[in-house]
Amino acid sequence: MGVPSFIGVNTMFPEKPGPRSKRSGVEHEEERAWVSFYCRVRADVAIATEVLAQLEADPQSKRAHLALYLCCKESLRMHKVRQSRNKRIGHFVRWFCRGLFIAPLQNMRRALHQGGDIAVECLPEPAMEPAVAQVRQLTRESEFAQAASGLGQLATTEPATKPSRASKARSAAIAA
Repeated sequence: MGVPSFIGVNTMFPEKPGPRSKRSGVEHEEERAWVSFYCRVRADVAIATEVLAQLEADPQSKRAHLALYLCCKESLRMHKVRQSRNKRIGHFVRWFCRGLFIAPLQNMRRALHQGGDIAVECLPEPAMEPAVAQVRQLTRESEFAQAASGLGQLATTEPATKPSRASKARSAAIAA
């Protein structure tokens, strides 16, 4: 068994340096690319979708980068949550604007249309034409009643004749 030494080295548990990995520059860059995806998949849904498709296509890389796979899934889930929240907000804004601007205008237009009909009905009945009242009164008198009935008979007994040149000339002179 090792004994602690006074020079600051623990001989009970000797630390062995691990075998130095001999990764090539390409492997190192590949690893850096995977690490950069961790940050980028949270910000960009398109990258998350592509990385997720790549990881699902290769089960070995999916096992090797399980945290990245879960980050992609979380990013897509959060994107759906944002979309549904934005949809709800948009629906509320449309509903609010309709209630604030459009509905009052429609109600006012409907009220004015109905108000016009009501206003017309509220107008007083048109007064009877004075000439009509005078004709009714005169037809009640016996003298005018006989004359009116005589005119009615005369109009029914005379045949319709062609107007003469003299009557046409008189009509034209009256009209001028």
